[in-house]
Amino acid sequence: MLNAYLGLGSNIGDREAQLNEAIRILNNSNGVEVTNTSPIYETEPVGYVDQPQFLNLCLEVQTSLTAQDLLKLCMETEQQLHRVRDIHWGPRTLDIDILLYGNQIIDDSNLIVPHPRMIERAFVLIPLNDIATNVVEPHSNKKIGNLVTPDNSVKKYKK
Repeated sequence: MLNAYLGLGSNIGDREAQLNEAIRILNNSNGVEVTNTSPIYETEPVGYVDQPQFLNLCLEVQTSLTAQDLLKLCMETEQQLHRVRDIHWGPRTLDIDILLYGNQIIDDSNLIVPHPRMIERAFVLIPLNDIATNVVEPHSNKKIGNLVTPDNSVKKYKK
């Protein structure tokens, strides 16, 4: 078993319900146990900005799955919640990214870990810091808590 960290986001439909359902699906999957969940943050879209705001959170999971099998599970979970990939960085019912997989560096054609843009995205870094402040990001060899800067700001979601 190793610790992995996932970033989840949703900006279509009942965003909070979709995040909660994704957590339930992942936690009920063989080889995965959700061990920690960050607060939910409401964030502006990045890249393609003509779309609704996102709800984002991060999960810590313990897993016996390989990184590729975890990626497959994440994509299957997105599909169960009706993810459509029409517009790059466009609206989605659910997005799940593998942010960290133990202390491994993975550079495959379909999976790059640590997630290549996580350090520059407050909507990932802030919730990740909530649950993994002392975890080391393997490229920089810095703790997640040391990667957060005053420029990183997002607001917690209030129902």
